[in-house]
Amino acid sequence: MARKYLIETAGCQMNVHDSERMAGLLEQAGYEAAEDVGEADLVVINTCSVRERAEEKLYTRLGELRQLGAETGHRPVVAVAGCVAQQEGAAILKRSGGVADVVLGTQAIRRLPMLVEGASEGGSATVDLDPHEDVTFPLGVARRRDPVKAYVTIIEGCNEYCSFCVVPYTRGHERMRPRADILREVRDAVAHGHREIQLLGQIVNHYVAPDALGCDFAALLEAVHEVEGVERIRFASPHPRHVSSRLLEAMRRLPRVCRHLHLPVQSGSTAVLGRMRRRYTRESYLALVREIRDGLPEVALSTDMIVGFPGETVGDFEDTLSLTALVGFQSMFSFIYSARPQTLAAQRLPDDVPEDEKTRRIVALQALQRRIQLDLNARLIGTDVEVLVDAVSRRRETELSGRTSQNVVVNLPGPAAWIGQLVRVHVTRTGAHSVWGEATGTPREPGSGSTDHLTDRAPAPTVQGGGGWPAYHHSGADKGSSHAD
Repeated sequence: MARKYLIETAGCQMNVHDSERMAGLLEQAGYEAAEDVGEADLVVINTCSVRERAEEKLYTRLGELRQLGAETGHRPVVAVAGCVAQQEGAAILKRSGGVADVVLGTQAIRRLPMLVEGASEGGSATVDLDPHEDVTFPLGVARRRDPVKAYVTIIEGCNEYCSFCVVPYTRGHERMRPRADILREVRDAVAHGHREIQLLGQIVNHYVAPDALGCDFAALLEAVHEVEGVERIRFASPHPRHVSSRLLEAMRRLPRVCRHLHLPVQSGSTAVLGRMRRRYTRESYLALVREIRDGLPEVALSTDMIVGFPGETVGDFEDTLSLTALVGFQSMFSFIYSARPQTLAAQRLPDDVPEDEKTRRIVALQALQRRIQLDLNARLIGTDVEVLVDAVSRRRETELSGRTSQNVVVNLPGPAAWIGQLVRVHVTRTGAHSVWGEATGTPREPGSGSTDHLTDRAPAPTVQGGGGWPAYHHSGADKGSSHAD
C-alpha cells in the first residue's frame, strides 16, 4: 500500500503554496494524501513565525502527536517545515522529545522527500537549513487544492528589514524568479482550469526579472494579462514604498488585474513608522492613497496594522485610528505587537506598552474597522456585482461563495457547477465580512467576454483633495471584538 502524508499549514499565502509544492513532491515520490493524522505515515507541520506564540503552538502540536502515539501506538514520521523551522533549527529536535524526525528550512523544500526517506529508514533526526539560491521549481509538480485560483511565487525573501519583521531572517534575502519560469507556471495553471492567478512575494511589487531587461512588476502584470485563459490577477503583498506610477497605470489599463490593492501601513503615526523602519511617513502614505483614489476610484484598499509597538503613545494610537477613519479600508488584518526573535525591535526596543493597554487599543481599532466595513458593504445593497465563484459556502451546503474584483466575499444560492464561473449577483443584504445576493442571469464562462468589474461597487471613499475624507467617527473608548478582522 502507498504511504500516506498529511500537511498542516499555518500562515500566509506563500506558506499555503509551499504546502502545495511539498504535496506535489511527496506524491511524485509515491505518497498519497491522508484524510487525518490517524492514517498518515508522514505528518508535515508547515509553520509560520510572524504571529505571537508561533513557537508555543508548534510545541503544543508536537506534544499532541506524542500523546496520540502513546494512546494508539501509531508513530508517523514528523517533519517540521516553514519559518519556525528555519528560526529554531535543531532546538526543535531537543524540545520535541523525539517526536520531530526532520526539521526543514524554508529554502530546502525540494529536499523533503529525500530527508523523509532517511528518517523512514530509521536514520537519525535531520536538520536542513541550508540556503538555496536557485528559486526555480519543477513545472507542474505543485498539487493545487483550490480549483479556481493558483498561487504563483515571483519573489523569495526580503531585503526591507522592517524592525518588527522576522521574514528576512526566515526567508532569506530577496531572490527573483525568472520571468520565463513565472509565465510557464501561469500557462500550466490555466491549462489545469485555474482562472485566477495570485502572484506572491514578500515585496511583490519590487519584482525585476533577472532574465528580461526592463521587466519590472508592471511589465510582469502585462505579460500575465496576455496569457489566454487568465480571468483575474491578484498579488500580495506590495510595499507602499514601491507602489510606482507605472504599477498604477498598469492597473488602470489592464481590466483583468483586480481592483483591490493590499497596502500594509502598520501604523498611522510617523514616529512609530520611523521606529518600525518602514521608510515612509503618515503624510506620504496618505498622499499615495490620494493618488490611488484620484486615478483608480474603484479600487478597494486593505491593510495590515500593528498596535502596541514599542514606544507607541496614546497620541500615536490616535493617529492610527484617525488614519484608519480617513482612508476607509475595505478590510484590515490587525495584530497586537509581540517581539519576534532576531528582529531589530526585539534587540533594541523595550516592549513597553502594557498588555492590557495593547488589548484595549486593538479592541478600539477593530470596532472602528468593523463599522467602516459595514458601511462600505452596505453601499453595495441594490447593486449588481460580478463574482468569480470559487467554493461551496462553509456555512451552508446550498450556498456558494466567491469574490468580486474588489475582493468582497459574496454568498449566493446556486449549484456547485457554477464554481469557476463568473456570475452576476444582485446584492440584497450585507454584513461586516461578506454580502449576500441572488444571481441575475446565466453564469459566464471565463474567457467568454471582457469583464466589466469597474462598475462592481459604489464609489470608494475619497481622500481630501479628491472629494473629501470619509466621515468615520473614532474614539479610543470604543468597544468591540478582540478578533482580528
